[in-house]
Amino acid sequence: MKIQLYNSLSRKIEQFIPLNENLVKIYSCGPTVYNHAHIGNMRAFLFADLLQRVMRTVGNYQVQWVMNITDIDDKTIRDSRIGSDAWLPEMGTQTKNPIDNLKKFTHFFTKMFFEDINSLGIDTNHFYSNPRATEFIPQMQDLITRIYKNGFAYINDGSVYFNVSKWSMADKYGKLKNIDWDNFKSGSRIDHDNYEREDASDFVLWKAQKEGEPYWEFILDGQSLPGRPGWHLECSTMEYEILGLPFDIHTGGVDLQFPHHEDEIAQSKAGYGIEPNPFWCHNEFLEVEGKKMSKSLGNFYTLRELISAGLDPLDIRLSMLSAHYRTKFNFSFEGTNAVRKARTKVQDYIYELQEKTENPTINSILIEDSLLDNVFGELANDLHTPKALARLFEFLNKYPADKLSEELKQQIFADLMKINEIFNVWKFEPRSQETIEIPDEIKDLAEKRFQAKKEKNFRLADELRNRITILGYSIIDKKDGYEIIPN
Repeated sequence: MKIQLYNSLSRKIEQFIPLNENLVKIYSCGPTVYNHAHIGNMRAFLFADLLQRVMRTVGNYQVQWVMNITDIDDKTIRDSRIGSDAWLPEMGTQTKNPIDNLKKFTHFFTKMFFEDINSLGIDTNHFYSNPRATEFIPQMQDLITRIYKNGFAYINDGSVYFNVSKWSMADKYGKLKNIDWDNFKSGSRIDHDNYEREDASDFVLWKAQKEGEPYWEFILDGQSLPGRPGWHLECSTMEYEILGLPFDIHTGGVDLQFPHHEDEIAQSKAGYGIEPNPFWCHNEFLEVEGKKMSKSLGNFYTLRELISAGLDPLDIRLSMLSAHYRTKFNFSFEGTNAVRKARTKVQDYIYELQEKTENPTINSILIEDSLLDNVFGELANDLHTPKALARLFEFLNKYPADKLSEELKQQIFADLMKINEIFNVWKFEPRSQETIEIPDEIKDLAEKRFQAKKEKNFRLADELRNRITILGYSIIDKKDGYEIIPN
C-alpha cells in the first residue's frame, strides 16, 4: 500500500518513495538523558514508533530505525557536576573525573528511558541502533574539520562556530522554517545548545573547555582546542556514520525544526556535500488540560508520575495515538480514562472472537467492508490514526462478535492482530487461558514492597510499586498478601 506523508521540507503531503527500493532508513532525535523524559517528549517518540510501524506493516518495507541518545550537552554537564542536586545515590559515587561522572549520570537516565518507552509499548527490538553521542567524538571532529576546510567555520576563543553568513551565500539557510533575517548580524554567535529565537546566528560546532567540565582534545588548523561538541553537530555525525547519507526520513517535534534540524541540514551539506534526507516529519506539541505544559503551572508530568497516579501506560499510548500527529494533543486524565474504556471494548471483542458462537447470523458473504483495508488505508494517508480508529470501531459496532461465523471470526481475529502491530495495546490470548509467568525480578520487587509496608515504610513501598508498574506489572493488595498481574 502506497504511503502519503506530510513533508516539512516541501510543506505539503507527498507520496513516500524509499531511496533504496524496499528499505526505509529513519533517524529520530532521541532523549537528552539528564532527567526522566516528560510526556511531551514521549509524544515525539510515540510518533516515531507509529511511523516506523506503519512503514513495516502497511508499507511492507524493511526498516532501519535509529534513535540517538544525547549524553553530552549543556544540561547533562550541568547536572552531572560534582555536588549537583540532580545526582542520585543509585548513580554511584562521584569522582574527580568529569567524564566518569557524566557517564555514570547519563547511563542511569538512559536505563530509565528504555524502561519508560518499553512500558509505553515501544519495542526496543525495532531499533537498528541507539548511538550515544560520546561514542562518536572523533567522527564529530572529522566533520568539523571538513566544514572548516570548506570555509564555513571559524575559530574564536577556543571554540569553533558555523559561519551562517557565508553558508547563506552558498545555499539556503531556512529551509524548514522562515528565519528572521532582519535581526541577523554577521559574526553574532550562539554558544549555548538551546535557543528559541528565530533569527539566524553563528552556532557552535565545538565548545571550548570550561573549568570542571568534561572535555576531549582536538587539533584544528594547528591549534589545540580542548572541549566538546555542540549539540546540533552530534546528530549530523551519527546519521552519516550509521545510516549513510542520504537516508529517507528524519523525525522530531516541531520545536526541533529550528535551530536544531535547520543546523543539521547546513552542517551535513557544508561538511559531507549532501543534504541528510529528503523527508522531514514533525509532530505537534502536547498540552495538558488545554494549557502549555510547564513546571510553573504545576502540569508538568513524566510518564512515571502518571503511572504512579494510576494511569495504565497503554491507555496513555492509545490516547496519544488517537490524535493526529500534526495536531496539538491535549492530555487530560479524563480523556485518558475515556480511552481506557475504548481500549477495553476492543479487548473484549477480541476475547469474544475466541469463544464459541451459539447461533451465528453473519458470515463472510454478508460482510461489506474490509476491516484491514479500511484501517490501513487511513494510516497510509499521512498516518491518520483518528480516522483509522474510527473505522475500527465502526466495523466492530456493525458486526458484533457473538453473531459471527467461526470462519469470519478467524478472519477478523487475524486482521485485528495486524492492526495491533501498529497500535500495540491489545492482547490476543484467550480470556480464560492466559498464562502468567511473573519474572523473578518482579517477584523480588513485590516482596520488598510487602516488607516495606509491614515496616510502615510507605515511601519506599510507593517507589517499589512505581518501579513494578513501569516494568509492566501491577500489585493488587489483599488481606494476607498481594497478587501480581500484568498490565
